[in-house]
Amino acid sequence: MKKFFAFLFLGLFFSGVEANAAVNAANAENFIKKITQQGIEELINSNVSAAEKKSRFTKLFNDDLDLDFIGKFVLGRYWKTSTPKQRTDFIDVYRKLNIQTWSERFNEFKGKHFEFLGTENSKSADQIFVNTQVPMQEGAPASVKWRVKETNGRLRVVDIIIENVSLAQTARSEYTAYIKKSPNGIDGLIKDLQNKIK
Repeated sequence: MKKFFAFLFLGLFFSGVEANAAVNAANAENFIKKITQQGIEELINSNVSAAEKKSRFTKLFNDDLDLDFIGKFVLGRYWKTSTPKQRTDFIDVYRKLNIQTWSERFNEFKGKHFEFLGTENSKSADQIFVNTQVPMQEGAPASVKWRVKETNGRLRVVDIIIENVSLAQTARSEYTAYIKKSPNGIDGLIKDLQNKIK
């Protein structure tokens, strides 16, 4: 069951113990509460149409995830060698793929609620972790850790860590390996992701 729960998060596509004065812990926790309660619990359990759910989820996804930051991390060293068009195309298809994945699967979260377990400092002064867990029907609760980054006073999610597995790092490993093997490099990856959306 935990593996299935973790799989639902894989489209989204980001520990340390040093002091973190830049990000307010209470603000970060309230930010994630808003995402989980409004974006997952309330939206999933609402009676609006599938199209309306997707529209509202798309807005939440675009507002609360820093796709530019995540995209740069996911492409790793290939971000520096990519063209402006490749960067734009990748972020665009990566965003669409994640929205599609979540919009098709979010009904699996019906009846589930996130429990909050406090925050954890990051080695990066502008980032902090918010710890949550989700009770499962069988076994121990699933651990879900949210990495929150603050930029110019705005909080956004840059990684989700499910059962100690970083989704950003997982995507980075998969995508950079694909680029390395693909004859068309980054363009090949973009095309592959576009095909997955279709």
